Amino acid sequence: MAKSRTTKKVNKTPGSSEEKIKEAARKVFTKKGFAATRTRDIAEEAGINLALLNYYFRSKEKLFEIIMREKLFNFFGFIGPIINDESSSLDTKIDGIVAKYFELLMDNPDIPFFILGEARNNPEIISNAMPDKDLIKNSYFIKQVHEKKPDQDPYQFLLSMLGMIIFPFVMRPVFQRLTNSDNAKTLKMLLERRALIPIWCKALLKVK
Repeated sequence: MAKSRTTKKVNKTPGSSEEKIKEAARKVFTKKGFAATRTRDIAEEAGINLALLNYYFRSKEKLFEIIMREKLFNFFGFIGPIINDESSSLDTKIDGIVAKYFELLMDNPDIPFFILGEARNNPEIISNAMPDKDLIKNSYFIKQVHEKKPDQDPYQFLLSMLGMIIFPFVMRPVFQRLTNSDNAKTLKMLLERRALIPIWCKALLKVK
């Protein structure tokens, strides 16, 4: 048997090569973006030959769509049970959305950069990879916002809330440089913000 050129330990369980390719693709696509990534880059990261990658995934586009679908599901999928829970109040939903997004972004700070960058460069792929295009439009959350504040577009409210959550993570490197803040100080600010955003959002719904 030919020796592998990589020092990585090879998992011989069924499907292990496919999972190695996907894990490598996540790293390379996130670092380089779709346009700058070559299938050879992914194969080298996975420690396999290019023929094996092509055996599992027919094209770079197909592999990227799979990875993007995973990223979008992580970014949007978890809020489905929250926004469609008919038994919970609007205040409870706001608390849940903010808490879940902060948890996700603390653990995966690269997600907004990856999605926003590719949304600009590959809008069609983003559209095809969306887990459920009607997830938000038909949600009980949107209905509750409309009932709470009929004179306001509920989507404007949702965008304001998401902006308050996501923007600090996108701007974190710039903010730290401008304010000469270290990671500990920035983390403290983010944790304080996690508590403040639900208060601000609920206040917006009461403004006449």
